Amino acid sequence: MTTTRTPDETSRPWSSRTLRVNNERVLLERLRLSGAASRAELARVTGISKPTVSAALGNLEAAGLVRETGEMAVTAGRGRSAVLYEVNPTAGHVVGIDIGRSRIRVALADLEGTIRGRREVPNDVDGAAGPEPIVATATQSAREVVAEAGLDWSQVVHTVVGTPGVFDPASNEVRYAGSLPGWGRTGVVDSLRRELGESLSVHNDANLAAFGEYVFGAGRDCPLLVFLMVGTGIGAGIVVDGKLFAGASGAAGEVGYLPFPASAPYAGTQATQQTSTEPGSGTTEPFYQRGMLDAAVGGSAVTALAAAAGMRVSGGPKEVFDAARAGNAAALDAVRGEATRLAHAVAAIAAMLDPALIVLGGGVGDNADLLLDPIYESLAALTPLRPPIVPAALGGDAVLIGAIATALGTARELVFEGRL
Repeated sequence: MTTTRTPDETSRPWSSRTLRVNNERVLLERLRLSGAASRAELARVTGISKPTVSAALGNLEAAGLVRETGEMAVTAGRGRSAVLYEVNPTAGHVVGIDIGRSRIRVALADLEGTIRGRREVPNDVDGAAGPEPIVATATQSAREVVAEAGLDWSQVVHTVVGTPGVFDPASNEVRYAGSLPGWGRTGVVDSLRRELGESLSVHNDANLAAFGEYVFGAGRDCPLLVFLMVGTGIGAGIVVDGKLFAGASGAAGEVGYLPFPASAPYAGTQATQQTSTEPGSGTTEPFYQRGMLDAAVGGSAVTALAAAAGMRVSGGPKEVFDAARAGNAAALDAVRGEATRLAHAVAAIAAMLDPALIVLGGGVGDNADLLLDPIYESLAALTPLRPPIVPAALGGDAVLIGAIATALGTARELVFEGRL
């Protein structure tokens, strides 16, 4: 008699093992979203039978993913108290690293996203020294934060690094990170992995900031969110239905490479009138040389606009914005010029993506109290498409919090799969 072998349990779409794993996943997610619950309550809200709930919770508890957290009080004479279960946040930890032009920020969080330690140090960029000092500072800071929390690095499940530029997984390199000297060299990402482990991913900083604002900030649950990061340069992060949209090669949102219309009229400001000349007319401002929006709206452009309006600027953009708040006419003129230029980025984003919301942030963008009104005024002359624009809620922590949020998604899945 010929015996026909049945497929292995793991290869059948609805095997008992698959059902068990699915039930455990459903219960774990329910506890994560709703907090502590009893077995009876979990059975009621999920539709899973009480015996199955008990077995699944037993498996999750044995794997260290859930834990008992107390008992639910019951009315006298109605039986034993119900045991409550909750997600065990210490089943793993994640690290987020924000490598910026001037600062490096590091944070450690448990699997529920609670920050357990953080650090911020200067990024003393030296073009001659290359990327090695940046890697050393970032990795040392990360390991010190973990050690100060009383943890071993082996307890970190996943690390996410945010940087300017675009990470290319094919070449394992970061491209277009002009603000970080040598950051595009071969071997930089490999160096990070050697120091921090293979479970590490690298993302564009604006993308992470967008995801941070979507999960924890001004764009919660927005169906199509764009985070417009304006600092040293300009970039955008795009979140669609809760997922980052990076494009075919990771360059979606690189709005700094949009052409800047140098001959376009910039009505109403002395600064913009003085700088609105055609390329080759004698101006030395970098956005005419490069022809890109990045240099036209970045921090150096703000100070250049202020200087052209007659303000003596000894510091950076912050000095200009502070002076504008104090009523300085030249600074206010520069702010209006900056807003006019930003309106071109918003108009392009509105036409291409039709976002439900644009969140404005970054070192320059965080001055939304001064920028938003003139941006809207300029948009009125540029396009009928005028999406709502709101200030970022997370400030300078947007990239770091986005890194943590991104790492949590990966780490939770790794921990869940690892228990098998």
